[in-house]
Amino acid sequence: MTDTTPSEAKAAETSLGALLGEVTRDISTLMRQEVALAKAELKQSAAQSAKAGGLLGGAGYGALMAIFFLSVALWWALATVMGGGWAGVVVAVIWAVIAAILYVTGRRQLNEVQGAPQTVETLKEIPETLKRNEENR
Repeated sequence: MTDTTPSEAKAAETSLGALLGEVTRDISTLMRQEVALAKAELKQSAAQSAKAGGLLGGAGYGALMAIFFLSVALWWALATVMGGGWAGVVVAVIWAVIAAILYVTGRRQLNEVQGAPQTVETLKEIPETLKRNEENR
C-alpha cells in the first residue's frame, strides 16, 4: 500500500483546469513577490552606492583643495629650511599619501555593496521546488 502525497490527493479530486489555474496564480504571486524583493534590495544597494560615490567624490574634492592651500603654506615653510624645489616634492608626496588613504576607504565601502543577494537565493530555489514536485508524481 502506497501513501499518496497531499498533492496527489488534491490532483485526483480537482479538475485539470482548476489545477492549472491554481498553479498559474501561485507562479504569478511568486513572481510578483520576487520582483518586490528585488526592488527593495536594489533600492538599498543604490543608496549604499550613492553614499560611497559621494564619499569618493568628496574625498577627491577635499584632497584637491587641501593640496592646493596647505601645500602652498607647507612649501613656503619648508623652502626656508631646504630649497624650494625639494620642498615642493615633499609636499606633493605628503598629499599623495592622504589621497591614497581616502581612496582606499571609499573603495572599501563601495565593495560592501551586496546587490540583491536574497532575491538571487530565492530564485535559485524555484527550480529545485519544481523538481521536487515532479519527483512526487
